[in-house]
Amino acid sequence: MDESDTRARLPDDLYPKLNEKQIARLSQFGVRRSLPAGEVLFHQGSVGRHFYVVLEGALEALLPFRDGESRIHLHERGDFSGELDMLSGRPSLVSARTAEPSELLEIDPARLRSIVQNDPELGDFLLRTFVRRRVAMISQAIGDVILIGSKYSADTLRDKEFLARNGHPFTYLELEQQDLAVVELLNRFNIRPEDIPVLIRRDQLPIRNPSVAEIAARLGLNAEISGQRVYDLIVVGAGPSGLAAAVYGASEGLSVLVLEGIAPGGQAGSSSRIENYLGFPMGITGQELAGRAFVQAEKFGAQVAVARPAEALKCDRHPFCVDCSGADPVRGKAILIASGAQYRKLPLSKLAQFEGIGVYYGATPVEAQLCQGDEVVVVGGGNSAGQAAVFLSTIAKHVYMLVRGSGLKDTMSQYLIRRIEQCPEITLLSRTEIVKLEGDGKLESVAWKNGDTGETETRLIGHVFSMTGANPNTAWLQGCVALDDQGFVKTGADLTASDLESAHWPLARRPYLFETSVPGVFAVGDVRSGSVKRVASAVGEGSVAVQLVHRVLAE
Repeated sequence: MDESDTRARLPDDLYPKLNEKQIARLSQFGVRRSLPAGEVLFHQGSVGRHFYVVLEGALEALLPFRDGESRIHLHERGDFSGELDMLSGRPSLVSARTAEPSELLEIDPARLRSIVQNDPELGDFLLRTFVRRRVAMISQAIGDVILIGSKYSADTLRDKEFLARNGHPFTYLELEQQDLAVVELLNRFNIRPEDIPVLIRRDQLPIRNPSVAEIAARLGLNAEISGQRVYDLIVVGAGPSGLAAAVYGASEGLSVLVLEGIAPGGQAGSSSRIENYLGFPMGITGQELAGRAFVQAEKFGAQVAVARPAEALKCDRHPFCVDCSGADPVRGKAILIASGAQYRKLPLSKLAQFEGIGVYYGATPVEAQLCQGDEVVVVGGGNSAGQAAVFLSTIAKHVYMLVRGSGLKDTMSQYLIRRIEQCPEITLLSRTEIVKLEGDGKLESVAWKNGDTGETETRLIGHVFSMTGANPNTAWLQGCVALDDQGFVKTGADLTASDLESAHWPLARRPYLFETSVPGVFAVGDVRSGSVKRVASAVGEGSVAVQLVHRVLAE
């Protein structure tokens, strides 16, 4: 290895040293190994790798390249290996070998998880370091994934968002740039423009236009899930309410499986900034909040499966059975429906052809980088739309905010209304709706109409962020539980005698708070009828529901 190769070197402050007392505590859980120089401990892509503390000698963390390898860090006495994949069970992003004759403390993944869960001081120290290392690896795209795409491809945006929201580092190369790296890869793998996007992983054949499920499988984002196991609780949806239930359920000893169609965070995960969530006075992005909750859930032993949406709930049997798209069914003693809601689509004839290449349903940095310096439109009057408008005003040339009502006071938090009113880069257009989208291959112009004057205005704008209303994700329930007239799940006191009679409610007691018309099946968050559409209330519902699950399991 060329010692001067620093293509992937990480800052030294990501590698705090363990003191003698900490090493002594860890020694109770591991075995000492004496190894010669050049001993490979694990390769990039290894699953279930062990945790190592350097007692004597030195250990190299390496990132393989096609033309060699780069040293990320040299672990010396008191240093330790690892990052978040130690807890998630995902494949390692790096390799490791001894740089000289060394004595190491080796701890297997199960014992490491026990340390993180049961030793508050040492567990917090390790977990904090693991998180910081993963964040740095994401920022520097340290890993084994290259995504070749196009800014005119909706599928490219889908795959970029999937990788980013699931915290997997990747290098993105854009077809339109035509730099040497792009040309070389296109030629080597005989990739045509119609194959875009293409995901390339080291030493493997490229995947042409992969679905998110194919990416999850190729990258090993999900641990093996046994269809024979019966979980105490299956949570469908990894938004704030589902993740809260996973954290509280797993921390209280329940076996918990979370099924998520895309990535942790749900609709809130695409929020650019949340400033009214308790404990975060400086605000936090939806992705950051979801990432922290995801780490918490895994810390306590919950299994979270991404790109594995629920297709059907079999509630006429016990244990309950959930059919999963492209995977084996799973079984649980209790079910928590936390599948959330989706923004309503604009009633426009050409909407579908511009989705992902001009029309977006989230305002994360992935979408924002597409419209830097351009004019944009944000449609909607809720908090998500307000957060998007404020965020985009710092990146776009100008933001036009369109709402059907006469203003924002009935639908948006006051602090966001003040921001919008005081921002010269945002123009609020009340009683206004988009009536036409036009473009050749991508969105190029938008026409909107004022409901009071009837006047129509057309602007050369290529970016629309649509955040209007919400439709519940309940189609997969297939009539299993009672719904209200808008398709949201009815729970607790909202269930009428007629609802319970139609569902053949079998118990003498009435449904618990958040329990549906089927005993042992609960619903929380945005999917629930009458819920408050706020992150804090969703988290509260998810945590409270776990206490009710305990009651049902004890019956």
